[in-house]
Amino acid sequence: MNERRSHLRFDKVFTVYLSTRDGMTRGIGRNISARGLFVETREPLPLGEKLKITFAGEDGTEMTCLCEVRYQVALAYGKQDGREGNSRGVGLRIVAYETQDEAPLLLVDRERVMH
Repeated sequence: MNERRSHLRFDKVFTVYLSTRDGMTRGIGRNISARGLFVETREPLPLGEKLKITFAGEDGTEMTCLCEVRYQVALAYGKQDGREGNSRGVGLRIVAYETQDEAPLLLVDRERVMH
């Protein structure tokens, strides 16, 4: 199977905070690249919705990016104990990053971000 992704991906599990027009919630970020990420969520988010994702480091640093919901995933599966399990999430496209230097939040073109 050919890999269609052109950007390096980090397969890591981390807590993110999602800010939507309805408020703030937590999610589990996975599989992040320079252009997007997958986030496990409790509730579905509408396709095309714009939201902010904030990553919080263990040392207290934060980074926020503006994202757009590109797809939704809902998965039902059987657990080893015979009970049903489920997972839900969204694929997000990163539109821009925000910085908190001396000025208010500033959108930075994602092409200029280096990893």
